[in-house]
Amino acid sequence: MIFLKSITFPTDDTESDFIWGIKETCYTSYYPFRTLAANGLTWLDFGSLTILYGGNGSGKTTVLNVIAEKLEAQRGAVYNRTNFFPDYVHMCEAEFVDEAPEEARIITSDDVFDYMLNIRNLNEGLDGRREEIFEEYKEAKYAKVRMNPKTVFHQKGRPSWRSLSRMLRVFLVAK
Repeated sequence: MIFLKSITFPTDDTESDFIWGIKETCYTSYYPFRTLAANGLTWLDFGSLTILYGGNGSGKTTVLNVIAEKLEAQRGAVYNRTNFFPDYVHMCEAEFVDEAPEEARIITSDDVFDYMLNIRNLNEGLDGRREEIFEEYKEAKYAKVRMNPKTVFHQKGRPSWRSLSRMLRVFLVAK
């Protein structure tokens, strides 16, 4: 389902005006400013299938993060969000086809990797527990069993019910 018809990013001039308006001089990066406009990306129109492609650092992930913020999509993994990200998203204009559902979420490669690592840890935990249970089984299977003769009391040559229940007390002695 398409929620977004188009998105317009700040122009190079708009970005420059914002950056020159910042009074603090402690910043070495103004990300996401100077990322998309520097690569000539000022707007995107969306169709039934929209493909973002480009080299490393061309802004593909930045575009996806801006779109996710505009849609107020949920996210699992943290992302490269500077103090300037909310200002940048606010400067972007989005044209919506339909309102995004509340459960809209962005799934990034970090989410996929986190999921795979969580499954791996879960499986390693299960494997470890399976080994523990198997060792317990082997210990029980090959343990020496002996009856304590002091628990057997005979009445008239036969064991009583009470003595039979005492006989059922089994003591395991390790090899």
